[in-house]
Amino acid sequence: MKAKTKKPAGIDIGISATDRAKIAQGLSKLLADSYTLYLMTHNFHWNVTGPQFNALHNMFMEQYTEQWNALDIIAERIRALGHPAPGTYKEFVKLASIKEVEGVPKANDMIKLLVAAQEATARTARELFPVVDKANDQPTADVLTQRLEVHEKTAWMLRSLLED
Repeated sequence: MKAKTKKPAGIDIGISATDRAKIAQGLSKLLADSYTLYLMTHNFHWNVTGPQFNALHNMFMEQYTEQWNALDIIAERIRALGHPAPGTYKEFVKLASIKEVEGVPKANDMIKLLVAAQEATARTARELFPVVDKANDQPTADVLTQRLEVHEKTAWMLRSLLED
């Protein structure tokens, strides 16, 4: 069953309807990448094995918890711009740049996959800045800056595990 999509009405926050739609579309892609990253990280938390089990199990839990909390921030910004936030697997698969992982990779492969997913999510956030800057949308810029800081730092920490 396909739900009706209402057109945003009565919003006068100093950002045009066209710019709000472009920003909401970009944030929807960020939400899809973020949800896919969340799910991947939680999956790896459940399924990691090997000598690094305890450290990775705990690290992945910290990461998926942080990611889970970020989902609401991104979705609520989409709503504040007057658009519906995507919220189904079907929509996330269509919008995400990160592909789901099949099977259970080895611990080091999990780390490599998470580095790539963190970096992909950072790229998705960064791609939206020109639209946000042009629209003078500081609240979305703030969300993007916060997300970039987390994704770049997490990617660095995960990459560090792969070094000799």
